This record gives sequence, C-alpha cells and structure tokens, in this order.
Amino acid sequence: MAPTQRIKVANEKASKNITLRGNVPKSTKNGDEKLSVGPWLLALFLFVVCGSAIFQIIQSIRIA
Repeated sequence: MAPTQRIKVANEKASKNITLRGNVPKSTKNGDEKLSVGPWLLALFLFVVCGSAIFQIIQSIRIA
C-alpha cells in the first residue's frame, strides 16, 4: 500500500471518530485477533528450552 493511500485510510478513520463525539471505541483494531503463536508451538518451545536446561544441569553434575 502506498504511503499516501495509508494516510487517506487513516484520515477516514479519524474523521469517523470526530463525528462520534465521545462515543469513540477504545481501540480501532478488531477485538477478535488471534494469538500469533499457537499453543502447540508454544508448548514445543517450552519443552525444548526446559529440556535443554535439565540436560545441561545433569551434564554439569556428571562432570563435577
């Protein structure tokens, strides 16, 4: 999207808010946005991080 077109879209949103006079929503974004990271991906990440930390602790105990 070209910068001038972006500015036009932003101006249209702002002009709609001006006519509402006090009844402006707190956010102009949609409230039904989904999480950017799924629960399975988050669980996998935590498993890898925690698993590697536990493996590192066990390895350092064996060496000492």
